Amino acid sequence: MKIDIYQVDAFATRPFEGNPAAVCPLDQWLPDELMQSIAMENNLSETAFFVPEEEGYRIRWFTPVAEVDLCGHATLASAWVLFNCLGLEGDEVIFLSRSGRLPVRRNENQLELDFPAQSPRPCATPEGIAQAIGAEPLECREFVDLLVIFDDPAAVREARPDMAALAALDYRGIIITAPGEDHDFISRFFGPAVGVPEDPVTGSAHTKLTPYWAGRLGKNCLRARQVSARGGDLLCTLNGERVLIAGQAVLYLRGSLEV
Repeated sequence: MKIDIYQVDAFATRPFEGNPAAVCPLDQWLPDELMQSIAMENNLSETAFFVPEEEGYRIRWFTPVAEVDLCGHATLASAWVLFNCLGLEGDEVIFLSRSGRLPVRRNENQLELDFPAQSPRPCATPEGIAQAIGAEPLECREFVDLLVIFDDPAAVREARPDMAALAALDYRGIIITAPGEDHDFISRFFGPAVGVPEDPVTGSAHTKLTPYWAGRLGKNCLRARQVSARGGDLLCTLNGERVLIAGQAVLYLRGSLEV
C-alpha cells in the first residue's frame, strides 16, 4: 500500500527552521497500530493523519510513542498541504479533533490556527523543578502541561534540563517561559514523557502561554518566539475563549510510504 506523505516546516519562513511535521492525507483511517508505527518511523515530534468528512477533515496526531489530543504545528502543516498541494479552494479549512472543531484560515502568506484557550491554573512548584531546569522559577501553573515561569530570559535560553527528571513529572510536557527582549515573551517546550525531548515550536503550548501573558501584560495581541535551536515566530491573539496562532510554513519533502 502506498500512502502520500509531506514534510512541512511549520512556523518557518525557510527550510530547516520552525518545527517539521509529517502529514499523511488519507481516504479512510488506517489501523491505529500502523499510524503509530509510521509516526515512530518518521521520528518527528508529530505525524498528522486526516480523513475528509462532511464538515471538513478529521485529524489525528501521533508522536513517535503516543497519540496526543492537540498539536498546533502539525495542524498548520496539514492546512498548508491542503491549500498548497491538494488544491483546496477558499481561505478556511475545518479540522475536527479530540479537542473539538479547529478552523485554520489563510491570510496571504500566513495561516492562522483557531484553538481553544487553556488558561493555566496556579499550582505548587514541583519539588526538584529548579534543579531539573537549572534555575529557580518565579511561579508555576498547570493545564495538562506544567508552565514554569521565569523573569530572566537567559534562564529559558540557557536551560539544559534533566530530561529524566522532567519525564518523571505527571504532565504531558514542561513549558518554560519568560519575557522576551524583542518579543512579548519567549518559551521552550520539553515533552520527554511523550517521546519528544525538546519540541522546536509548539502551537498547543501557546494555547496556555497566550492567556497567561495576555493577563500579565494587559494586551491581547502578542508576538512570541520559541527559542529552541531551530526557533520559530508566532503571532498570538487571545480572542475570548479562543487563541489565534498565526505563522508561516514551507514544504521540505513530498513522497510516498510503502507499507
